[in-house]
Formats: sequence, C-alpha cells, structure tokens
Amino acid sequence: MSVFFTDTDCEMSYTDAESLGMKVIGMPYTIKGKESIYDFGKKTDIKQFYNDMRSGEIATTSALNSQDYINYFEPVLASGEDILYVHFSSKLSGTFDYMQTAINILKEKYPERKVTCFDTNSISLGAGIQAIEACKLHNSGASDEEVIKFLESFRQKVAVYFYVDSLQYLKRGGRISSVSAVVGSILNIKPILTITNEGKLEKLTTVKGTKKALEFMYDKFMKEYNNDSKYELFIIDADNKAIGDEFAEKIRNSGKNVAIRRLAVGPVIGAHAGPGTIGIIFVKA
Repeated sequence: MSVFFTDTDCEMSYTDAESLGMKVIGMPYTIKGKESIYDFGKKTDIKQFYNDMRSGEIATTSALNSQDYINYFEPVLASGEDILYVHFSSKLSGTFDYMQTAINILKEKYPERKVTCFDTNSISLGAGIQAIEACKLHNSGASDEEVIKFLESFRQKVAVYFYVDSLQYLKRGGRISSVSAVVGSILNIKPILTITNEGKLEKLTTVKGTKKALEFMYDKFMKEYNNDSKYELFIIDADNKAIGDEFAEKIRNSGKNVAIRRLAVGPVIGAHAGPGTIGIIFVKA
C-alpha cells in the first residue's frame, strides 16, 4: 500500500486533506520579506495577504529544492511504504526538476520502493478535485495503477475558468506586457483564462467588466456541465467574497442539479492572479 501525497497548489480545504489522510507538500510564497508555506488555509491569514497586496506589497513564489522533497518523501520510503503523489501541472513551475532529482537520489537509496507521480495538468481546484477523488479511490483499496487509470480519464473532464480583476499581477509575472496592462486597466478589460489539456495557462478571450466576465463563465458552465455529475462544483475567489457569492447564487438558480462549494484562492496562486480573481471549476459532461 502506498502513502498518498498532494501539494498546496492543488487548492482544497485543509479539512478535506485531513479527513482523507493526505500527506501534504506545502508550497512557499513570500510577502513583506517573509517566506511562508501555504497550509490550505488552516492557519494562513488569506485576507491579510490580499490586503497587503492591495496596499502595494509584492508577493512572490519559489520552487522547493531537492532536499525539501527528500525531507517529505524519505521518512515514508524508509518506513517501507511506497508513494503516490498527485500534483499540480509540471508546466507551471520549475519545482518538478528538483523533485525528480530528489526521486533519483531516493531510488538509489531505496531501490525496492516506488514513487509514482501523476501530473493533473491543472492547478488550484482543477488539480484539487483530482487529488480529492483520487485519494477517495486510493483509500477504498484501489491500487496505484487503478488510481492512475482513473485520473488519466478524469483529468480530461475537469473544466477550469477564471478571470483576474487587475492585469498588473499578470504583468509582474511576465504573462502580458506593461502596455497591455495599462491599456487593459484603463478599459476595465478582464481576461478569461483556462488551463489547457497540456497543463498550460491559456487566455480564452477578453471582455469588458466584471459582469461580462461572469456571464462568459456562466455560459461555459451551462454548455459544459454534466447535470448528472456526482462531483461538487467549486467557485473560488481571491478576497472577492461578495462577487463570488453572487456568482454562486446564479449557478444555484441555473436549473442544473449542482452542489456548490466556495473556497479561497490561496497565496501561492494569488501571488500571480492577484486579489479579486474569481474562478469556477467543475466536471464536464
């Protein structure tokens, strides 16, 4: 039997991770000169983080190093157990190069043990819903191979759509030019973003204003949602609760059979998306 791992870029509630018995790799972020590790919101003051960003503080993220991964993995392997790690998209971070170095080192030390990694090709709850469902299957007694087979099909059905409230944070991350950010802010432009099947960030379109951004995501939901889905739908916000709640109510009144959960965008994702971001994650038909 393997030990199930995920990471905090696969955003979910810490209560989900704890109730399912997941081992969690905390991803780092820095603001006001202090590095912290995201804990799925258990002790993190997410609202203060976004208040700091709004006041002009610059938030950054960084990769874990190989020793960090060794520190997470080695105690499990040394105890005689294997590892199954369901993680966020490798296309969105260089941290996985360090992880692979750590795994190669550990394979030499523990040749009889296995570390199986699955790339969700997503991030935030797009990865989190995959980790949650995979861990449920794992806990039911499914083999690692059975869990991977399920995920290979399931990840193709997970839809992720979100918009950012301000373009300045995408500019800082090099996603758009300074000119585009200035013009977009003046015109109240909201880019609608998604994660591709290959695990990359992609702009679907741009609209003018929050109302049209929400309408675009609502239309995507209405066209793509599996009305017989047994899976929860997630609406997430980066300290934009009123708009997130309003959007959730619109989804509830859509006539679809849907169970909605509201969660926060954590500091690691929020450092790049910025305060005000709204997203929707669901399983497609």
